[in-house]
Amino acid sequence: MNILEIISKKRDKKALNKEEIEYFIEEYTKGNITDYQAAALVMAIFINGMDYEETKNLTIAMAHSGETLDLSDISDTIIDKHSSGGVGDKITLIVMPIVATFGIPVAKMSGRGLGITGGTIDKLESIPGYRTDISLEEFKNNIKEIGISLIGQTKDLAPADKKIYALRDTIACTESIPLIASSIMSKKIAAGANKIILEVTYGKGAFMKTEEDAIKLSKIMSKIGELAGIETVCVITNMNQPIGKNVGNSLEIEEAVRALKGDMEEDVKEIVFHITALIMKMANLGDNLEENKKKIIENIENGKAYKKFVELVAKQGGDTKYLENIERAKYIVEVKAEKEGYVQDLNAETIGKSAIALGAGRMKKEDTIDHTAGIVLSKKIGDKVLNGETLAYIHTNKENFEDVTKEILTAYKIGKEKPEEYKHISKTI
Repeated sequence: MNILEIISKKRDKKALNKEEIEYFIEEYTKGNITDYQAAALVMAIFINGMDYEETKNLTIAMAHSGETLDLSDISDTIIDKHSSGGVGDKITLIVMPIVATFGIPVAKMSGRGLGITGGTIDKLESIPGYRTDISLEEFKNNIKEIGISLIGQTKDLAPADKKIYALRDTIACTESIPLIASSIMSKKIAAGANKIILEVTYGKGAFMKTEEDAIKLSKIMSKIGELAGIETVCVITNMNQPIGKNVGNSLEIEEAVRALKGDMEEDVKEIVFHITALIMKMANLGDNLEENKKKIIENIENGKAYKKFVELVAKQGGDTKYLENIERAKYIVEVKAEKEGYVQDLNAETIGKSAIALGAGRMKKEDTIDHTAGIVLSKKIGDKVLNGETLAYIHTNKENFEDVTKEILTAYKIGKEKPEEYKHISKTI
């Protein structure tokens, strides 16, 4: 068996067997297979797909490419929440501290930005001093002591996924159901949670462009979760426009801070409350979602939610004073409407690409992110707009941003008719 045979087999649209997948994962993790060979195979998978058996075998192989974490000594219920990615998706940063206020242990291993989507770890690293690369022992201790830890993917947990994840981002192989499913679920299996809630996004700002594909991805991940003995619930959300108002790393931390203090945008609130209420149900803290939501409001209003986030930041070395005075980019520039009407569409993909162009994401694997760069949206779908009114604000340290201004204008479709109400949550699987 060798990698060339495996590449050519998948290139020719043939299914890979368990042994071939395990060989690739093991040898790539060890460094015996080069990045360009791995890229060829990943591209072949992207183009020709994988059946369920292949996807399952890829997931299990990646999950066991390093250590697996046992958290059963902490609690019978360990919750993890994950998003399949989106533009402005800061939901995890808000949900997880709220969940921890109810005494539900939160063990969260997150990824970096992939394509136009922002990564939770990149956002947390915009907080000076916050350590995302702590040891597994410290990870466990933090969960025991304060009930929550949010870290990056360690070199020990699912290392094969970490390598493939970074590779996919730089070879335009992000929007693939088997690669997304195996990436997400391998991390979840390795990280030790026994209950997982997955926010599966679809639309212009997501990897899955249609609701149908989001449902397909959800069913595959639920099936893999069931196979691994992990209770898995998927919430399908609409990502045709960005979530909330802020897009960019420190900007999204800023919005998360406001939300945890009770100032939430309506779309953020709808998704945060629904997912948190479901997690409470999964943790046997109440089957009535509306009653759970009342308890969520109480823990936000009494300050427990924000206090838990501050506690998390402090525990992992972050500067908690920064949360009250978040750094701004050198230039903050208005993007103004050129006509009057209602916002009928706001293309999340265009906004995501514009944020990357400003420095908020990576074009190449080795790129450094400008944590202060991004976009703050003043108008979203359904909003009334006057000619010359501000649609958005560009935040950047770059001298030249005129092209981005023009690009953001193309993201907005403004017409005379007010559109139908935008639906944020599609369904729960």
